[in-house]
Amino acid sequence: MKTYNYTINKEPLKSLIDFSLFKDEKNILIQIFCGEAKNILENILDEILKELPNAICIGSSTDGEINNDKISTLNTVITISVFEKTKLRIAKVDEEDSYSNGKRLATLLCKEDTKLLITFTDGAKTNGEEFLNGISSINNKVIVSGGMAGDNAYFTQTFISCQNEILTSGAVGVSLSSSNLKVCNAYNFNWSPIGIEHTIDEVEQNRVYKISGLTPLDFYEKYLGEYVAKSLPATGIEFPLIVQKNNIPLARAVIAKHEDGSLSFAGNLHKGDVVKLGFGNVELIMSNPLKSLFSKCCVKDTETFFIYACMARRRYMPDLIDIEIKPFSKIAPTAGFFTYGEFYHNSGNNELLNQTLTILALSEKDGVNYEEKTIEHIEDTKLSDHAKSLQALTHLIQQSSKDYNKQSKELEIGNIYAQNLIASQKQFLKHAVHETNTPLSIIMGNIEMFEMEYGKNKYLSNIEVAMKNIFSIYDDLSYLVKKDQVNQATHKIDLVDFIRSRVEFFASSALKFKSKFKFQTNKNKIILNFNEIKLQRIVDNNLTNAIKYTLENEVINVKLEVHNANCDFVIESRSAQILDPQKIFEEYYREEVSKDGFGLGLNLVKRICSEENVGIKLESGENWASFTYTFKGVL
Repeated sequence: MKTYNYTINKEPLKSLIDFSLFKDEKNILIQIFCGEAKNILENILDEILKELPNAICIGSSTDGEINNDKISTLNTVITISVFEKTKLRIAKVDEEDSYSNGKRLATLLCKEDTKLLITFTDGAKTNGEEFLNGISSINNKVIVSGGMAGDNAYFTQTFISCQNEILTSGAVGVSLSSSNLKVCNAYNFNWSPIGIEHTIDEVEQNRVYKISGLTPLDFYEKYLGEYVAKSLPATGIEFPLIVQKNNIPLARAVIAKHEDGSLSFAGNLHKGDVVKLGFGNVELIMSNPLKSLFSKCCVKDTETFFIYACMARRRYMPDLIDIEIKPFSKIAPTAGFFTYGEFYHNSGNNELLNQTLTILALSEKDGVNYEEKTIEHIEDTKLSDHAKSLQALTHLIQQSSKDYNKQSKELEIGNIYAQNLIASQKQFLKHAVHETNTPLSIIMGNIEMFEMEYGKNKYLSNIEVAMKNIFSIYDDLSYLVKKDQVNQATHKIDLVDFIRSRVEFFASSALKFKSKFKFQTNKNKIILNFNEIKLQRIVDNNLTNAIKYTLENEVINVKLEVHNANCDFVIESRSAQILDPQKIFEEYYREEVSKDGFGLGLNLVKRICSEENVGIKLESGENWASFTYTFKGVL
């Protein structure tokens, strides 16, 4: 096998290529990588096939061309490979959909002894992943290589060629069949995920409509800025979405932008896929590519390398991309082009890759075994100061990302622990509250039975007062623990009867603290639509607070005052001045630490009032305090 590479210049084709070298050859594969206009490719095809009518010829438009160690753009590279023991077949397809194209092409080209399928598709209309799935449905063993055509990042029209025919859609391919041909394929990715994980919410094959609740366009604008979002797909292709599939990190680069904010990607994504944005890891890209690619293959006997690399690699580091190409050209003739998507075969799976460099190592030499684990020694490339700066910057980004991921993991573990702890505490409180109800009820029942049989005494009265306070605390805890399960239904409540009954319930407690209630209302009946459980928490907490903080031998005034469609529930008494009215409703805050309680009652009241749109007014001066709760919409 021999390969000859040519870059078209202003010279006539006959001056550039010595066609006499190929006149007697039977198995000639010509690949044309055209970064110029379609009419230029037409002229080249006509002339080259006129000189070599028996040659097999396929071509593709590009986003850059490779000729040995030279990278070019807006040029055309011709690579002519002569095989001694390999049979070539060529075909073109242009079916209704990408899957059918792949299926049809594999049917036409894949035979029993086929070792390799080189295929190019258009880069605008074809769904590369579906195309490869179609090939796999016919033959999932043959190595597939090649890629999707480019058009110098204009994303308007790409083209491919089969013999002297040029197509703007569909696919072309060449099969290489032989018992002697040795084929080794490999790829370099070197794009690293960065930032937080995102989830694909809405997608139809390769068109994504929602990512983590955002349109893809808004997603790219949020994380990469307005300029990148507006310039997609030409700008920003260097920052693909990265997803894991078949143990391979796959990049999905943007190939089309739509008016509804959705984006089309070079390959399929699926609902629920977890993705991250990716960036080119210059440190890895510039490391010895030959070692990283062929650490498990012997390449010293390779006769030809074909490279099909992503456009993003060249555009991401245009002045450094030749670093990863040069080592191959030192071993064997090397040619290829920069694509809109690369085709790769891995253990029975055909994968559409983005951002990668895929490479074929071919040889017809006897005794070559690409399964030998021999790593060739290639001298390290000397890097410029600019390259070293990029390498250092990438290392910083990568290390920062690792540190962030580690901290995020630790935070996640801590958060899970805290959630479990809170859940355990809540469960404990539920059980404790539930178990407390029974003994409280028994104690109160026995107090009442004792009084009925033997009458009241001061000791039982004290116990009864304490029990009522405990019941109020129990009701607060029960509400806090079970508030999500509280029946939220409202019904008509007579505020006059309701508050009078609660005042009577706590009257003995007030007497114990040497104070007493005085209840007043300007209406005999005041009807309110409200939740009874919530209303009781508002009333009881204010009554018990008033009992605790009212000065000895003073009256606690409880009033209901209706004005317009509103009703004020007022509790006022002579008491110590409230020093910090802003904090009085905060959780666990108490003005007088010596007083019993947890400081939860008024915070609970405030939460309920916020939920139910009840107004709160607090006034306090020297030796007096007044709380007013305004209920709206009384009947």
